[in-house]
Amino acid sequence: MEKELSKSQVYLMAVAAGVSVANIYYNQPILKDIANYYHIEEAAVGSISMLTQIGYGLGLFFLIPLGDKMNRKKLIIILFSLLILSLLGMVFAPSILTVQILSVLIGILSVTPQIMIPMAAQINHRTRGKTVGTILSGLLIGILAARVLSGWIAEISAWKTVYGISAILCLVMLLLLVKTLPNIPNSFEGNYFSLLGSALKQFTRFGHLREAALMGAALFGVFCSFWTTLTFHLSGDPFNYSSEKIGLFGIVAIVGAMMAPIVGTITDKGKTRMALIICAILCLISAVLIKFFPTSLLFFIIAIILMDIGVQGAQVANSARIYGLDKNAGSRINTIYMTSYFLGGALGTAAGLFCWKNGGWDMVTNQMILWSLIGLLVVILGGYFLKNKKKGV
Repeated sequence: MEKELSKSQVYLMAVAAGVSVANIYYNQPILKDIANYYHIEEAAVGSISMLTQIGYGLGLFFLIPLGDKMNRKKLIIILFSLLILSLLGMVFAPSILTVQILSVLIGILSVTPQIMIPMAAQINHRTRGKTVGTILSGLLIGILAARVLSGWIAEISAWKTVYGISAILCLVMLLLLVKTLPNIPNSFEGNYFSLLGSALKQFTRFGHLREAALMGAALFGVFCSFWTTLTFHLSGDPFNYSSEKIGLFGIVAIVGAMMAPIVGTITDKGKTRMALIICAILCLISAVLIKFFPTSLLFFIIAIILMDIGVQGAQVANSARIYGLDKNAGSRINTIYMTSYFLGGALGTAAGLFCWKNGGWDMVTNQMILWSLIGLLVVILGGYFLKNKKKGV
């Protein structure tokens, strides 16, 4: 049995997770800056966010299963190294096409947190919920702080500087991970294609995985739809905010991310489904608030806090329970869950951009309410119809 991870190792993995996944979200507050730099329309530059998320989904499906086949530390080191090169490429990108291609690559290579999380859950199995919650807190704070840092840097320098600084941060994390991560032997002996096939079979094996995948996709669709279109909404009347001010909304959202370890502790006590229902309801309330109070700064702040508690809390609860389904297939199970999760995010982004273009903020909030209702319906029905239901999950 592996020696349990120390607190310092868990915290380092949390920071590394945040630094890695932040690269998916740096572009959101600076979309207008990118559009102005390459002289293109807002609608066209919006595809950058979607492409990054699609890339992340591809990385989840095609790379994460390797965590069950090869040394996870080696895999993490390889991915971080390639990510650094892609970030440097973004600094020197000569055209919007180059930015779009590199956005996909950055998304693909930013999946290291999804190797570290099941790895940590396997080692610290007695405190799985708390450990997962801690690392997810780092990941979620990285997602939210990315918007603050990106908007601030773009305001005082240039949007490309954001990616140069990120490359330096990733290099620091790489050096620390090389020194401190444990070596975990793999548990899968087949070839790569049988590994992918086995990953797909996990979806049919576990009802709780199917439920978590569908609910996670719906709520992350709300999250991504909101944050992508928020940039356009706040940069127009009556707000007329700069990239720096838009990025500061990420500080508000960090309040929700800080709740992740608490939710993890609750799931360790066997109250997962109740937590999931509450999280879905919080997302629904958030969407309703910004629909009926579209110009109120106070209600936007309240809605952001509620949405992030809901989305991030559901992520912790779902993650903690699926990692306990089969410790020898943790990466493959995570592949199915997180691929569904980020495909939901990509669909939410696409739906948000479509609604913004064709119906403005009112249409955007309508589809956010729909996503929230779908997430709530999935977890309610799941409680009744899961055939392989186990106590406490």
